[in-house]
Amino acid sequence: MPNLDAAFAALADPTRRAILARLALGEATVMELAKPFEISQPAISRHLKVLEGAGLIVRRVEGTKRPCRLVPKAVAEIDHWLGLLRQTLTANYNRLDDVLAEMKTKE
Repeated sequence: MPNLDAAFAALADPTRRAILARLALGEATVMELAKPFEISQPAISRHLKVLEGAGLIVRRVEGTKRPCRLVPKAVAEIDHWLGLLRQTLTANYNRLDDVLAEMKTKE
């Protein structure tokens, strides 16, 4: 399971979210990931290191290239945690609806 604190910290940066969105389409090299950004390749590499440390991506060595790919299981685990939060919030809102409906019928 990814460290949720590290994962959400990594997702807090818009560049890293954009990188993940690109990797959702398929594997890419650092140079391919750097193309749409107005930042240096070393800066992209630092972002990738954060994403990798959070368990959201993996990199492999392929000659001189370091292709990156998304870790679907890590994203699914974040989604699962958010789903639990959604369920709790929905239950709270349903209880509030019930209280408000009861208050309205007493008027």
